[in-house]
Amino acid sequence: MIKWAGRLLVFLGAAHTLLALTLEGAARHAGEWFSGALWHEGFSDMSPANSALWLSLESFGPPLIVVGLIVLWLDRRGITPPPFIAWALGIWSLVDAVILITTPWPLGLLACILLWAGGRRANAAPHADATRTP
Repeated sequence: MIKWAGRLLVFLGAAHTLLALTLEGAARHAGEWFSGALWHEGFSDMSPANSALWLSLESFGPPLIVVGLIVLWLDRRGITPPPFIAWALGIWSLVDAVILITTPWPLGLLACILLWAGGRRANAAPHADATRTP
């Protein structure tokens, strides 16, 4: 379950970032991003280039990829991810559902449920060290 949760988190982050860069056309503003054109721009009056940056590279996508990769890394090493990851991402998914119902929040919530349930299952399993006597 933990492995599937990590994979789903990586997929969601990558899909959001790549779709924003390609289908939404955010990548066409890359020249402005790397020219310094956004250095003195504020949030209250965003240019199309600044908006495209926050939709793609500065969005939740890249950090979600990192969180998913950390979950997978922990799982490969037999370490159960801490439950706060599932809880925090689950709350975030539910807030997203309230604000923007048409987002893929159910997939994020599914990943959180899998992560939480996988963590509970792993913590409920008897550990080999617990059966040894000193």
